[in-house]
Amino acid sequence: MSMGWLHRVVLSSLRYKIALLMLAAVCCALLVVGGALAAYEVKDYRQQALSDLSTQARILGRASASALAFDDNEAVRENLQLLSNHPGIAAAAIYDARGKRVGEFHGVNAGATTVPTLPEADGASIDGDRLIVFQRIVEKGEIVGAVYLCGLSELRARLLDFLGILAGAMALSLVVTGFVSAWLQRAITRPILAVATAAHEVVERKDFSLRVERPTEDEVGFLVGAFNRMLGELGQRDAELSSSRRSLEQEIDERRRVDEDLRNLNARLEQHVAQRTAQLETANKELESFSYSVSHDLRTPLRGVVGFADALLEDHAAELSEEAQRKLRIVYGEGLRMGRLIDDLLAFSRLGRKALQTVQVDMEAIAATAWKTATNADPASSARFELNPLPAVQGDPALLTQVWINLLSNAAKFSAKRAQPVVSVAAITDGHEYIYFVRDNGAGFNPKYQDKLFGVFQRLHDSKDFSGTGVGLALVQRIVLRHGGRVWADGQPDHGATFYFSLPKEPRDDAL
Repeated sequence: MSMGWLHRVVLSSLRYKIALLMLAAVCCALLVVGGALAAYEVKDYRQQALSDLSTQARILGRASASALAFDDNEAVRENLQLLSNHPGIAAAAIYDARGKRVGEFHGVNAGATTVPTLPEADGASIDGDRLIVFQRIVEKGEIVGAVYLCGLSELRARLLDFLGILAGAMALSLVVTGFVSAWLQRAITRPILAVATAAHEVVERKDFSLRVERPTEDEVGFLVGAFNRMLGELGQRDAELSSSRRSLEQEIDERRRVDEDLRNLNARLEQHVAQRTAQLETANKELESFSYSVSHDLRTPLRGVVGFADALLEDHAAELSEEAQRKLRIVYGEGLRMGRLIDDLLAFSRLGRKALQTVQVDMEAIAATAWKTATNADPASSARFELNPLPAVQGDPALLTQVWINLLSNAAKFSAKRAQPVVSVAAITDGHEYIYFVRDNGAGFNPKYQDKLFGVFQRLHDSKDFSGTGVGLALVQRIVLRHGGRVWADGQPDHGATFYFSLPKEPRDDAL
C-alpha cells in the first residue's frame, strides 16, 4: 500500500511534488520543534511539581514541629486536615522522632493510595502519576519527626493541552504553507512546465524553432535559456544531419555504382587469373620438364666427363705430364662443382612445390646430425663444435635438417683457416618465437653487403679462397620463410659471423 502511494508521488506532476515537499518539510519541522518543547515541558513540570511539593512538606513540618516536641498529636492532626484545601495532595502523614505515625491525611483524589507505616529517607521521587516527598522535621537542631506527602501529577492533562495547541499550530501552518506554495508555483514551476510543454511539442512536431520566454535571471531563468540554446543547436544539428543524410544517400548511390564496377572488374580479374593460372600450370610443367632434362640430359654427360677424368688420373697418371694431370684435376673438380650446383638448383626449384610435413622436431638432435654430415663432407675440418640446449619446434624435419647442414657447413668452411676454429650453436626465446643461431670465429663478412648474403649465386668471398655454389643460404632463407620465420646475420671481417633464424613456437596457419 505504501509503495503504491510512493509510486504515485514519483509519477505525479512537478507542481504537486513541490507542494508536497513543502508540506512535508513544515510538518517535520513542527514535529521536531513540538517534540523538543514537549520534552522540555515534561522535564520542567516534574522539577517544578517536586519543588512545590517539597515546599509544602517543609511548611507542614515547621507548623507541626512544636506539636511534635510536646507530643501534641491532636495539633498535628489538625495541621494535616488543613491539606484538604489543596486538591493536588492525595495523601499525607506525620511521624514522631521514634518513627511512629502520629497522623495521616487522605484527599478526595487519594484513590488506592496507601500511607507508609514507617518514614523513609529524605528525598523526592515520582511513581507513575504520584509525586512522593519524605522530609525530616528539625526543631532547634534536633530531629523531632518526619513528614510524608503524596501529590497527584497533572502531567498528562498538560501534555494533552500541549498536543492540542501543537495540532492547531500545525493545521494553521499547513494552511499558510498551502498559500505560500501556490504563490511559489507561479515563480518556480510555471517556467519549468513551459519548458516541459515546449519539449513535448518538439518531440511530437520535430519543430526546433520553438522558444520559451525567459522569466527571471535566476537558476530557473538559466535553465530556460539553456533549453532555448539547446533547441537552437538541435535545429542546427538537424539541418546538418539532413544535409549529411542527403550526401550519404548520394554517396551510397555512388558506392553502389562503384561496387557494380568492382564486381565487373573482379569478374574480369577472375577470368584473367584463371588464364594466368593455366599459363603458370603450363610453365610449371615446362619447368618440371626442364628439371628432368637437367637431371638426366645434363648430369649424364657431366657424369661421363667426371668419370673419364677420374679414370685417366687413376689409370694413366704415369703416362701424363704434371701439367696434364693438373688440368685433369681441374676438369674433375669443376665437374664435381657443376654437379653440386645442378643438385642445389634442382633442390631450390622443387622447394616451392613441396608440401611441408610438419611434426615435432628435436632441433638439438638434428643439429648434431647435421654437424656430422657437414664435417664428413670435409674431413680436413678440425673445428670444435659447441652444441647448447635447443628447444624443439614444429616443422618439416627434412627441410630443417637441410637448414642446419647448410649453416654448419658454411661455419666449418669459413673458420677452417683459423688456428683454433670454433663453431657454436645455441637458441634464445623471444616472445612467440625461438631464435636459433650458428656462430663461428672464421673469415666473417663486411656488414654493408649483408643484404646479398641470401641471394642466389651471391658470394662475398672469392671462390679461390672458399668453394661453394652460392645457393646454400638462399635455400636456408626459403625454407625458414616457408615455416613462418625469418633469417638474418651479423659479422665483421676476420672476426667471425653469426647466422640467425627464427621459428614460431606454434606453427602458423599461413606457413607456405
